Amino acid sequence: MAQEDRKLLLTDLFARLPYGVHCCVLNFNKTIKEDNDIIYGIVGGNIVTLKSDKDECYMYYQIKPYLRPMSSMTEEELHELQDVLGPGIEIRDNIIDILDSSIHIFSLLELHAVFDWLNKHHFDYRGLIEKGLALEAPEGMYNIKEQ
Repeated sequence: MAQEDRKLLLTDLFARLPYGVHCCVLNFNKTIKEDNDIIYGIVGGNIVTLKSDKDECYMYYQIKPYLRPMSSMTEEELHELQDVLGPGIEIRDNIIDILDSSIHIFSLLELHAVFDWLNKHHFDYRGLIEKGLALEAPEGMYNIKEQ
């Protein structure tokens, strides 16, 4: 795994920790050790999961998080995200479209709210699935309403 992929994966996982990201854990020979585990913590490049044995942690390349493709966003979720973005803004084909003629400037708090929402709903906005760094979450894996 290239250094930039390692950094991208770990950056993404750190942001998702509060939301209980499911993952597949691989043995060193790339066979599946645990098909559905939850990441509990990260120390450096070492990842601890809920099903880890005492004092056991995994290297970043042994973990494949389960994420949802952006295309799996439901209409309800799309409306919810548009509420986070505010009036005069619409999302189409993963692009934020500013509908009113005045220029809209996002504050850092607004941007944080958008990324927090995407992380909470486990959307792959960084393209990790495409890069082979994550797996597509099976339908129903994440029950967002309970979080």
